[in-house]
Amino acid sequence: MVTMMRSYGFTWTDPDGTRRASAVAYDEISAERRQGELEKAGATDIQRVPVKPGELPRLD
Repeated sequence: MVTMMRSYGFTWTDPDGTRRASAVAYDEISAERRQGELEKAGATDIQRVPVKPGELPRLD
């Protein structure tokens, strides 16, 4: 049985109001850690976005 690794990117709003999108993809464990870092830094509207290999989240 082959297990596919899931990858995630993030979009968020910095405390100064600037919208951001991650420039890297994270595995499940790293995504949990990154989300905590964003929350601790005061980011809001944090969205974890599933991405495919080579794909990154977009700000729409």
